[in-house]
Amino acid sequence: MPTGLAYLIVVLVWATTPLAIKWSAEALPPVMAAMSRMMIAVAIGLPWLWLQGKRLDWQRGSVMAYLAAVPGVFGAMALSYLASSYVPSGLISVMFGLAPLLSGLMMQCLPGSVRLNGWHWMGCLLGVAGLAVVFSNGLTGNGNMLIGVLLLLGAVTGFAATGILVKRQAIHMPPLQHTLGALILSLPLYGLLSFVMGEHFVLGENVMGLWAIGYLAVFGSLIGFVCYFLVLQRLSAATVSLVTLMTPVLALGLGALFNGEQPHANVVIGAAMIISALALYIFGDRRVRRAMLPA
Repeated sequence: MPTGLAYLIVVLVWATTPLAIKWSAEALPPVMAAMSRMMIAVAIGLPWLWLQGKRLDWQRGSVMAYLAAVPGVFGAMALSYLASSYVPSGLISVMFGLAPLLSGLMMQCLPGSVRLNGWHWMGCLLGVAGLAVVFSNGLTGNGNMLIGVLLLLGAVTGFAATGILVKRQAIHMPPLQHTLGALILSLPLYGLLSFVMGEHFVLGENVMGLWAIGYLAVFGSLIGFVCYFLVLQRLSAATVSLVTLMTPVLALGLGALFNGEQPHANVVIGAAMIISALALYIFGDRRVRRAMLPA
């Protein structure tokens, strides 16, 4: 697949996923909607893997690699689906823009990690300020927004942690095999959480949500991941990270255009601050890489 096409697919998938999550959570109870997406992805992905003449490996090392992705595949996704009932879809993408900043802060606690420079810290501080502005909307009367933002904070933390764990546990594992192994291990957790929350199989009135579940299964859980891994192999990390600058803007626009979402002014201002924080953080990465180049 051409690199440009793969990059475009990643941008489109990441931009459309928040709205698809919101729609799918309106067709089925949130956790059940997420579990349905994962089950369909496994049902499609396993034959795809077999057609390539490969099988899932269940040796200890492989299982540990699959488990490294579970905080993202289960934790981040389940919390995102639950949050979709409380926040605009575009805010989901904006909040996930904090993932690189959280990853950088987490890495500071690990040996051998690159130290953050001034630009990184400026980005982190601006990101926290932007998050505070988003929070202020919930603190000034919209309690549902506050619940949604807290759920998304947990989701982004799980996603960031998974990124670090995967790099240390599964960096050389084929992406399709790794995805399917993580999905299979996450399914019992989805089932347990759905049971604990007392969810029942009841179809909502939003028929688009059923199509959204299928879309997320094929593109969000399979094709999107494979394309993301491909561009990581072919392009620089800085170029790939630009995706997180584009997708929040696109997601906010899609939510307004197709779902009639009109975020509060505080949310828009906070989102702009978070996107600017990410830009500063990416600029800090560029400065670090240039400093590491031989003179």
